[in-house]
Amino acid sequence: MIELTINGTRHRLDGDPAEPLLYILRNELGLHAAKFGCGLGQCGSCTVLVDGKAVQSCITPLAALAGRAVTTVEGLGTAAAPGVVQQAFIDEQAAQCGYCIPGMIARAEALLRADSRPTEASMRSAMRPSLCRCGTHMRILRAVRRAAMAMGGGIVDPTEPAS
Repeated sequence: MIELTINGTRHRLDGDPAEPLLYILRNELGLHAAKFGCGLGQCGSCTVLVDGKAVQSCITPLAALAGRAVTTVEGLGTAAAPGVVQQAFIDEQAAQCGYCIPGMIARAEALLRADSRPTEASMRSAMRPSLCRCGTHMRILRAVRRAAMAMGGGIVDPTEPAS
């Protein structure tokens, strides 16, 4: 039995300790924002927050999460009341197909929780592990800049201002 908190709710899970978190989220808890992309931790579409840090849930076993706090995009806001990062992605129209966006939002959230005034280089580095096959990277970066500004920080050396 493994106990952890997911989006503020305590869960006792009796699954296979080696089962990836992504499968628990999607199949057992009905949280579908995190997506299965590559299954190898290389594309970022499954990214969630574990204790505030970006983690690829497709390669994170349940056993590694005992006593920890997991936050998915569903835990950051709702359609009626999006979180700051979610709203920035909406405002910048950062999604095209939307498949990568939950992972991008989770990764941006982790970055801005750790540093509300990141440098342009640290922002790009933090977002690099998540891939957008539609090519909306520039809108995604604008959304991260916008969210940083909305959170009272901003990018230290922006190359392109938020619109």
